[in-house]
Amino acid sequence: MKAFVVNRYGKKEKLQLANVAEPTVGQKDVLVQIYATGVNLLDSKIRDGEFKLFLPYKPSFTLGHDVAGVVVKIGADVKQFKVGDEVYARPSDHRIGTFAEYISMNESNVALKPKNLTMEEAASIPLVGLTAWQALVEKANLKKGQKVFIQAGSGGVGTFAIQLAKHLGATVATTTSTANVDLVKSLGADIVIDYKKEDFENKLKDYDVVLNSQDSKTLVKSLGVLKTGGKLISISGPPDPDFAQEIKANWFLKLIIKFLSLRVRKKAKQLNVNFSFLFMRANGYQLTEITNLIESGVIHQVVDKVFPFEQTNEAMAYVETGRTKGKVVIKVK
Repeated sequence: MKAFVVNRYGKKEKLQLANVAEPTVGQKDVLVQIYATGVNLLDSKIRDGEFKLFLPYKPSFTLGHDVAGVVVKIGADVKQFKVGDEVYARPSDHRIGTFAEYISMNESNVALKPKNLTMEEAASIPLVGLTAWQALVEKANLKKGQKVFIQAGSGGVGTFAIQLAKHLGATVATTTSTANVDLVKSLGADIVIDYKKEDFENKLKDYDVVLNSQDSKTLVKSLGVLKTGGKLISISGPPDPDFAQEIKANWFLKLIIKFLSLRVRKKAKQLNVNFSFLFMRANGYQLTEITNLIESGVIHQVVDKVFPFEQTNEAMAYVETGRTKGKVVIKVK
């Protein structure tokens, strides 16, 4: 099958189109013919080698973290799916590879595709949807009447998280550029800060939750907008000791991770607020919950642009500009 692979780590490296073996199907696996895949900054960071410490993929490997397609084969012990089912997923770590024609995944990571979405629309959802769900529902336990600050509201995670937070009954503040103010307002944002004109740290205070997706400077400023006991959940780092425990890191890696987040954890403690790092994980059950929200019209997908499979490198370069509105998708079939 055809796939775009990482032959060598590096920021200037491009993915190479190659012929690779079709994936094997374990007893609890489903083999999915890929119709569409989403592009995420995570793909670029893995290609660049930023996560080699705790995600040591050995080149060459196929990249890609979002998939929508059709089940074409199932393992002997698969209970939830049958051949012909239209599904979508974020494959688990160490089993990624959606920039390809086929992928094999454990059925626990897969969900039926929302009936009201096309394959391209569905492929835009899994990674950002699960990220927002795990940050706001699982970690933050966001409640009705609380205030949440979601950074970069017009991005992939931001467009989904704003809608989810409004569904949960929260007041939502976000940042965006002048061109995207109307977009984030249409998604439900109550307070919109044009970061080209205003500083959010001068406008926001006493927030219950911050979803941080920006750099370390923005992270430190964001701690200051929280009320006592508030929670900052960062999806852009630095990783914290709890994350080291989750991935069962060895003692040396635990030490490095502890050092990386030392400054921000110290600052959070001084302000009497909570800091945690989220590296989202595959979860078919949560994705099914998201499907229900999409089919009931609570959450709408936001797709910026669809690229043909042959232009996978161009799609990644476009995402790396940081100017996308919602998600970028690759049409595979």
